[in-house]
Amino acid sequence: MRRITIFGATGSIGQNTLDLIGRDPDAYKVVALTGGQNIAQLAGDAIRFGAEVAVTADPDRLDDLRAALSGSNVEAAAGPGALLDAASRPADWVMSSIVGSAGLAPGLRALEQGATLALANKESMVCAGALMLSTAQAHGGSILPVDSEHSAVFQALIGEDLSAVERVIITASGGAFRDWPIEDLAKATPEQAAQHPNWDMGQRITIDSASMFNKALELIETKEFFQIDPARIEAVVHPESMIHALVGFRDGALMAHVGPPDMRHAIGFALHYPERKDLPVDRLDLVSLGQLTFRRADEERWPALRLAREVMAAGGLSGAVFNAAKERALDGFIAKRIGFQQIAQVVEEVLSRISAQPGHIDAAITLDNVMQADHLARTRADEIMKKLEG
Repeated sequence: MRRITIFGATGSIGQNTLDLIGRDPDAYKVVALTGGQNIAQLAGDAIRFGAEVAVTADPDRLDDLRAALSGSNVEAAAGPGALLDAASRPADWVMSSIVGSAGLAPGLRALEQGATLALANKESMVCAGALMLSTAQAHGGSILPVDSEHSAVFQALIGEDLSAVERVIITASGGAFRDWPIEDLAKATPEQAAQHPNWDMGQRITIDSASMFNKALELIETKEFFQIDPARIEAVVHPESMIHALVGFRDGALMAHVGPPDMRHAIGFALHYPERKDLPVDRLDLVSLGQLTFRRADEERWPALRLAREVMAAGGLSGAVFNAAKERALDGFIAKRIGFQQIAQVVEEVLSRISAQPGHIDAAITLDNVMQADHLARTRADEIMKKLEG
């Protein structure tokens, strides 16, 4: 019986993971489930799956969680320290789907226990890819990608020599504004940005899709995870969202991962790796689909892609700065402090300011330094947004 922990259990990735585990309950023992504000969901799932502990990231909700778990044998805990304690509990397989840089420390702690880390938290590799990989190697842990694009690349590379890879192509839906005239983007609202043309996701990731900042993070993650030259990494807009990534080889061949946009495929692949097992996902009907289309990813429309290339070239802690600035700028857009196109403007200025200060971008990639860069970037982003408001 495999021991399983899920960080971010109440989000879509966590819920899909529980869906798969629940289909074969005798094969798994749930160690820990963590979540944020959705206490009812967290407690209900912890009781249903017999978790040892349920953790809310919000220390102010501990009493609520204890009340919801009353009468069960599930331990309640709260706060960042409790997340790290949960990550320290012996587990064979850990899902990391906490959103943002908050997922970095628990993921590292799980790797230090020698666990297999199923990584849906792309920010971990963006902020500290070298640290993630070295920690896994030092403690006998491993990392499996769960982002659909990186799972697709991983699967296409099985049995292949990485030196034979000529290019990696990451696809993007294009988000809410892929068909908007570019001159209208300055007037785009958070409500409009949160309406994805293909599927329902959370507000933040859907807006990141519209701005293409999610794809920018994925480009950086591709470079960090697979150690591929950034010049060989591309992004294309693929409105149908059926091809998740392609790998091109030096003999001219392209291997594409094709399938309906269902996260249970990437989750299930990581859960069962190196085996392939039956998954409850739709089988693609190519005749009904009819056609697949692709468009150039225009960096004028989506400057986040250009900024990602600058981050990959700069290296060091620039990924941590980029991610933190993006998170704060996104907060500002959602709060209607800044406009849609100003998200990239804020991130670019933060990168410029911090890069000009010696000792920040080029500092060693340690958890403490990543957190310091994160804090500094958020502070600078707030300063820049205040000026834009005034």
